[in-house]
Amino acid sequence: QVQLVESGGGLVQAGGSLRLSCAALGRVFRTYHMGWYRQAPGKEREIVAAITWSGSSTYYADSVKGRFTISRDNDKSMLYLQMNSLKPEDTAVYYCNAALVEGGVYSSNPAPMFGDWGQGTQVTVSS
Repeated sequence: QVQLVESGGGLVQAGGSLRLSCAALGRVFRTYHMGWYRQAPGKEREIVAAITWSGSSTYYADSVKGRFTISRDNDKSMLYLQMNSLKPEDTAVYYCNAALVEGGVYSSNPAPMFGDWGQGTQVTVSS
């Protein structure tokens, strides 16, 4: 399995920006669709962005569309999330993992047998 290490979170004022990074330590990264997930206190984990294995196609949840940009570097086994115009409701722990498509829709559950959840990175947006 792949080890996932997220970084780049922090405390930012509303309207600010952060760039999250995810290191996927393993050789199979380039063959998987990947996603960024988040979990806010008291809420279930949700997928906020996904990218196909080649990087040719992306998906964004309506809540982040137009503000977040997902990208990947397969040569470096890295996944990124550029977050602009941050809002207090973006406050959550952000995780990366393989993305799973079920019924033509990206699931909030990751693809199985890729890697366990990492420690995540905390994003806090103050109003």
